Amino acid sequence: MTQIIEQIRSASSVQKTDAFLIQSGINRRYVTGFTGTAGAVLITEKRAFFITDFRYTKQAEDQVKGFEIVEQKGLLLDTVASIIEEEGVKSIGFEKDHVTYTQFEQLQEKLSCELVPVSGLIEELRMKKSGQEIDVIQEAVDIADRAFDHIQAYIRPGAREIDISNELEFFMRREGAVSSSFDIIVASGWRSALPHGVASTKQIGQGELVTLDFGAYYQGYCSDITRTVAVGEPDSGLRSIYDTVHQAQLTCLEGLKPGITGIEADALARDYITEKGYGRYFGHSTGHGMGMEVHEGPGLSFRSSKKLEPGHVVTVEPGIYIEDTGGTRIEDDVVITEEGCRILSRSTKELLILE
Repeated sequence: MTQIIEQIRSASSVQKTDAFLIQSGINRRYVTGFTGTAGAVLITEKRAFFITDFRYTKQAEDQVKGFEIVEQKGLLLDTVASIIEEEGVKSIGFEKDHVTYTQFEQLQEKLSCELVPVSGLIEELRMKKSGQEIDVIQEAVDIADRAFDHIQAYIRPGAREIDISNELEFFMRREGAVSSSFDIIVASGWRSALPHGVASTKQIGQGELVTLDFGAYYQGYCSDITRTVAVGEPDSGLRSIYDTVHQAQLTCLEGLKPGITGIEADALARDYITEKGYGRYFGHSTGHGMGMEVHEGPGLSFRSSKKLEPGHVVTVEPGIYIEDTGGTRIEDDVVITEEGCRILSRSTKELLILE
């Protein structure tokens, strides 16, 4: 963890602070490896502290390396205040994106030093994944791929979306996932035109498209894949939608490489869909970063000017959604490499027609 501590110190100095406080659960785990639910990280110019209560001190001693473990005796911020006073801290950065107004008032009340709001410091570090992180993400993706193979036998006319969703969840947990990465989306027929159509009690009908968007949360990291299948032969309009999304996704994957911006990556898929006459039916971004959270930076979006770099893990998920007709989304998890990109998800993207 020493390297991360030094990276934070360097970034904190840019923010003109001489200490940094981390209270976000995700960022706390990233920096320390601690999997418990209570604690804070305080990094000063010369020392690094992990503060938690009596429930977690033994766990912290086992998991947290490179930090001094401090057991809080009263309120956490009282312990932080004591350390700040002992260390002579004059200004401290805090994670403004993860602090409510009430929590900010508590910081003002308890800490006597200058408070400096800092945005995205740890999130920026998290964007570039190490080889070890990518290996864990690959395991999470593999669980999702196996889940897709498994679930095909359950998708048939009369099956309820919620039952498909539950079976996906149960299967991924049996395969080692702690949970799904997010509320599983199973959307059939007209509901497949809902980009975030979380599973309902609707029964799947003959000739319908069924979109499945799911992922496994495994050892602190997420996967996120989407596949759309047909139950029986779809009509020509639905087939056209599927084929267009499929080719748009392939076009984007072929063009992903270091140095292009999120805007340029988004355009690879969006321009193709627009050329085919479906532009107004593709309303979301082409993809997003993924790691400890299912949505993080960098984005493949017409708003994102950030350049892709080796080690970034992103999704590529164009879609077309036509109200009262149906829709399609196809999504892979991808790591940016020195030469281009490597697709982590392996499930087929050819249209499966399930009888």
